[in-house]
Parts: sequence; C-alpha cells; structure tokens
Amino acid sequence: MSEVLSQNEIDALLSALNSGEIDVHEIKEEKEERKVKDYNFKIPNKFAKDHTRTLQIMHENFSRLLQTYLSGYLRALVQIEVISVDQLTYNEFTNSMPNPSVLGIVDFAPLNGSIIVEMTPSVSFAMIERVLGGTGHAFERTRGFTEIELSLLEKILGQFISFFKDPWKNVIELKPRLKKIETNPQFAQIMSPNETVALITLNTKVGNIEGMIHICIPHLVIEPVIPKLSTKFWFSGVSKEITGSDLKIIEKKIQSTILPLSVVLGSNDILVKDFLGLNIGDVIPLNTSSNEDLKIYIGSLLKFYGKPGLKKNKVAVKITRVEKKGDDYDE
Repeated sequence: MSEVLSQNEIDALLSALNSGEIDVHEIKEEKEERKVKDYNFKIPNKFAKDHTRTLQIMHENFSRLLQTYLSGYLRALVQIEVISVDQLTYNEFTNSMPNPSVLGIVDFAPLNGSIIVEMTPSVSFAMIERVLGGTGHAFERTRGFTEIELSLLEKILGQFISFFKDPWKNVIELKPRLKKIETNPQFAQIMSPNETVALITLNTKVGNIEGMIHICIPHLVIEPVIPKLSTKFWFSGVSKEITGSDLKIIEKKIQSTILPLSVVLGSNDILVKDFLGLNIGDVIPLNTSSNEDLKIYIGSLLKFYGKPGLKKNKVAVKITRVEKKGDDYDE
C-alpha cells in the first residue's frame, strides 16, 4: 500500500515538479515485495510452536523428578536440564546417535506405539560405575556393554519411565513400560524413517561426567492427544468446582490427622557445674507451683491449660481452660 502524503508534502512535490527539480519520469512506484517463507514438503512441521513449548514445560518437570531420583540412587550430585525441543525425521535421529548407545524402547500405553529414551555412553558408564561402587569416571575408550551392565541399565531405565506419568497427567494417564534395550541405533526401527518426531534433549551431569539423554517422541504416537499439548489448555484458569462431598472428604482427612500433644510441668535454670554434679536422688525445683495450671502444647503452640492427675493408673491431665490468644474465632 502506497504511503499517504500530507497536504504540505503534496504542495512541496508539485512545486518541485513545476520548477524542474524533479523529473516526473524518475518517479517510479515501488513494487510491493511478497514475503516468501521456505517450506520443506519432505519434512513437514507437524509440531506447532505451542506444542514444542508445552513439551518443554512437561519435560522440565520430568527432569526435576529424574534428577532427584538419580542423586539418591547413585549417591552423587546429578544435574539435569532441558536444553532443546526440536522436530526432525526419525532417520535423522537414528543417524545422529553414536554406536554403541543405550536406547530404551518404551511402550507409551494407552497410546499406540513406542517412544525411545537414549543415553550417551559417557552417562551410561558413569551410572554403572556409581551403582557398582566406583567413582563414576567414564571409560576413555568406547566399548560395547556387557550383559551385566545392560541388566543394571535396564533397572535404571525402568525407573526412568515411571516419572513420565506425573508430567503427562494433564494430557493422558500414561502406563509406560520398558519393552527392551538396544545398543545399535540402526536396530531400533520403531517407525518409518521419514516420520516426524519431537526430540527432547536433556543435558545430564553425573558428578564430573557430562553427557546427554534424548527422548524421541513420534508425532504418530501422540497424534490423538496433540490438541491437549497447548499452554492455553493447561493454563486456561478453569478451576474445578468443589462439591459438598469433596468438603466432607477433606474434613474427614483433617479429623484423622495425628497431632503431637505435650504437657510442660515446668522449667528452671541451673549452672553447668551443678548440671555436671547431678546424681540419682537429687531434686530440681521447677518454677511452677503445685496448684498452678500446667501448659498444654499442640506442636509448638500453646492451646490449653490443665491439672495433672491419674486415670486408670496412667498419668493424665484435665483441661481447665482454653488459650484464646491467636485464634481468629472461638470454636
């Protein structure tokens, strides 16, 4: 669209044309250029930006759960963070993986199909070292995995996939299951090479050893729940209405909660030398008189006063009054 000129600009332009300062033939209408965006029909973008952003949020939660688990299980400082969420073809993913690698093929039930959780050799060997009581240093020379090492990794990966349930619960109730482990990426053909996948890359540090954990999620597998992979769906602000039955359940849970109750007979201050000289039979006088109410605490809060006594051959205390201070209302 041509720029709209003001009246002063029009007058100045006509004056310049009349005086010959501007040649009318030199004035050319600017051609409006069309903005063209490249699109590769061979690799279509099946994941929108909103989908990849939601996947990143979900797997940031997953990485925190995994970091907590591995730090305790390996007894080492483990740091995990999401560094990227990309979409590419499955062929590009398998070609970029080193051989050997640890590729856990995970059944993503109730969705049809499988995903892949891949760990680089440095991270895998560091975990094995820690499990077997070593320092966690990776091997300098890349080699294959033994049957014992694969058995240990299978146990670790089995726990890995259980942490998918919580981040995905807003989308679908997952029941993931580790089907098998492959060490050669070319043998992990779970779909067509040209199928689009989302690749979540987690930077992982076990002690001083740094590597990657990749999560490969095919679009074909999560296509039924793609509409729910939206930040608008997650953070719409729609809150669930609390019903009367919900309130009764909460009230029942609160009433069955156990609270610590303690009765303070009294207190006193003594010198360290007197404390060190205490023997059996010594008497320590307290600052509470015999006819004074004792303080009854719920946790660390003073709530009641009472008199000491006996009930069924057990020491007991009878509540004489309620401490009102700090209560918003009288129950």
